[in-house]
Amino acid sequence: MDYLVHLVHTIASFALVLGVLVFVHELGHYLAARWCGVHVEVFSLGFGPALKSWVDRRGTEWRISVLPLGGYVRMHGMTPDAKADAEAAGQPYRPADAYIEKPVGSRAMVAAAGPIANFLLAVVLFAVLLAVQGRPVPLAVVGDVYPHTAAQAAGLQKGDEILTVDGLPVGDFEQLRGIVQVSAGKDLALAVHRGTQNLTVHVHILAGGTNGSGLLGVTSGREKILPVGLPGAFIGGFEETYGTLVQLLGGLAAIVTSGAGVKDLGGPIMIAHLSGQVADLGIASLVRFIALLSVNLGLVNLLPIPVLDGGHLMFYALEALRGRPVPARTQEYGYRVGIAIIVCVFLMISINDLKREGAFQWVQHLIG
Repeated sequence: MDYLVHLVHTIASFALVLGVLVFVHELGHYLAARWCGVHVEVFSLGFGPALKSWVDRRGTEWRISVLPLGGYVRMHGMTPDAKADAEAAGQPYRPADAYIEKPVGSRAMVAAAGPIANFLLAVVLFAVLLAVQGRPVPLAVVGDVYPHTAAQAAGLQKGDEILTVDGLPVGDFEQLRGIVQVSAGKDLALAVHRGTQNLTVHVHILAGGTNGSGLLGVTSGREKILPVGLPGAFIGGFEETYGTLVQLLGGLAAIVTSGAGVKDLGGPIMIAHLSGQVADLGIASLVRFIALLSVNLGLVNLLPIPVLDGGHLMFYALEALRGRPVPARTQEYGYRVGIAIIVCVFLMISINDLKREGAFQWVQHLIG
């Protein structure tokens, strides 16, 4: 019974996370299409037969479909052969509302709007967390003292509060770090509050950081929460989204150049598993998880792989340079290659997921 409850909880959490991400992504395409004068025929959350559908006053059919792994927006006249296909099917073709009839810049805007919407969602969610929770600031209070470091040699202890360095007041841990980084090879006098006494600790800073910068060898053992106003929260939201994007790009570069981290990649199974775990930690953790995944989804969709938004943008960039569309046959072959790449990646990350969940060991045990 407990397993069944846990399974339902995990599935519900996964559906919530994926539903938010997909809805926002497709909403970006939908709003950009309307802005550019393109008629949207279908807005679907999920694939397959519709569980529920309705048509709005603009003629767009909204669907909630059986398979919740994704979604799509279908626009009028999306393919180069849209006019011929519509005539063959006996359906009206409206050039003024057709996607393919719009300038290349408008089509690029519609393609890019999905990933941009995901990035904006991350900014908003990070900003909300900052506005509600405040910004944690690590203090200049010693947490862990690493062995064979300047801090251990000087006798610094867990709980020591560093008040000044060479007479200069230290406000927080980042300020302490900045002083230490430019002090490699120097002797520093730290005014320390320990328990009920104030004492002076002399420390010789070793060169052990990046590019030979100074390293003390401690972590922060305490933090304070600073309130953040709405403007500051949105600035922090942009900064956190940008920082997450930079980290993802670094990881992607490592995978492409050396294959590092391939075994750590995960797909729907891992996301579902993590969704259930994160949901147990509370609403704030779930919101942060959705924000991180939203940045991931935006970046992945911008990869220059045909069938992804980035693939469409690649074709539109070539069209803008050539002054005419990329030949339909070339696009068709590109989409076939793109689908093959997506299938291979999906199989690889699914195998990783199954290994993590112990599926192969379970099958081996059954066979044995």
